[in-house]
Parts: sequence; C-alpha cells; structure tokens
Amino acid sequence: MNNQVFSSQTLEQLLQVLKDEFPLAIWETLYVTVISTALAIVIGLPLGVLLATGGKDGILPMPRGIIHVLGVIINLLRSVPFLILMIMAFPLARLIVGTSVGTVASIVPLVIASFPFVARLVEGSLREVDPNIIEAAQSMGATPFQIVVKVMIPESIPSLVSNFTIAITTILSYSAMSGIIGGGGLGKIAINYGYYRYQYLIMLVAVVFLVIFVQVFQSVGTHLSTRIDKRLKRKL
Repeated sequence: MNNQVFSSQTLEQLLQVLKDEFPLAIWETLYVTVISTALAIVIGLPLGVLLATGGKDGILPMPRGIIHVLGVIINLLRSVPFLILMIMAFPLARLIVGTSVGTVASIVPLVIASFPFVARLVEGSLREVDPNIIEAAQSMGATPFQIVVKVMIPESIPSLVSNFTIAITTILSYSAMSGIIGGGGLGKIAINYGYYRYQYLIMLVAVVFLVIFVQVFQSVGTHLSTRIDKRLKRKL
C-alpha cells in the first residue's frame, strides 16, 4: 500500500496536479471562504445585536414573539447538517447565481449555514459587555442605537474578532465539503482524487493546505484580538 502511495508515478502525478490544479483550487477556497464570511457577518451581526438587545431586559426590548421566532429560525438553520443544507439550497443558488454547481454557487449554502452561527457568536460577545458601562451610558442620555454602536460593539471588539476567527475557520471546513456537490477549491481536489480515484497522496496534500489555512487564520485572528484587547485596557 505504501509503495503504491509513494510510487514514482504517484509522485509525478502529484507534482503535475500541484502545478496545474492546486493554484486555482487554493484561490477558489480562499475566495469562497472570505466572501462567505463577509456576507455571513453582514447578515449575522445585526441579528446578533437584535438577539442581545431585544430581550425583555435588553436596552431595546422588542415584542417577545419576534425574538422567539428569530431564535427558532436561527436554531433551526444551525441544526440542519451542512450537506443536507447544501442540497436544500440548490433552488436558491440557481435563482441567485443562475446555477447550483460551481465555486460561486457554493457561496449561497455557505452563507445560509454560517450566518446563524455568526449571529449566536455576536450575541454571546455583546452579552459579555459589563452592564455597569451600559447603565452609565444610559444615565448620560445615550439612545439604544448609540449604546450599541458606541459602547457595546467597541467594548466587545476583541471578543468579536476572536469569534469571527472561529467563524472563518468553520466556513473554511464547510467550503471543503462543498466539493461533494460540485463546488470548487481544495475540497473538489480531495474528493475527485482521494475518493473517486483512490489517490490518497493528492488528497493528503489538499488536507495539509486546509490545515495551513486554518492555522494562518487562527494565528492572525488571535493576534488581532490580543492586540485590540491590550489597546482597550491601556485606554481604561
């Protein structure tokens, strides 16, 4: 088995795939991951703010039914396995981008799967803000919108950066799974060569690239979160 995996023919094919297919696959993976994360944050951030501030004891109480329905929808989307969600999102992807297969089409299910996750992460970060700071802002006559924009979000930026790092690494793993339904990127290479052709060495290299990307994203996110946290503490 080892002789077949590391045979000269296999190594030669690996070098050829590295030259011909990996550059585009790496670009597609990074492109899909970054765009999906950005869109998930755009949708999930305001939803997380509503969940954190719209409760009975929040700074911007909303009708209980609205918060309950929003929570149910978010929990429902989070509970659906990503593979099933990808298949269910075929019609929506076809409606938005004109096709349900390919790199761009995979962004649709990735966003649907990740924005509820981001919303819960944002909610958790905002709930960690010291209530005394919020009360002080309220006593100074700040509006709920001002409290959210000028107090809660700035105070929770280190936590938000840390949680967004978790989100982007999770979306990266989801993007690899999209190769099963025709999505591009490293997941497609891993599926095509590792599963369909039993060329495990090529699949292993694709996995190594994914691991490297996770480590890079995590290291950058942790560094930014720590640096921002130190700046906030110095100001205090």
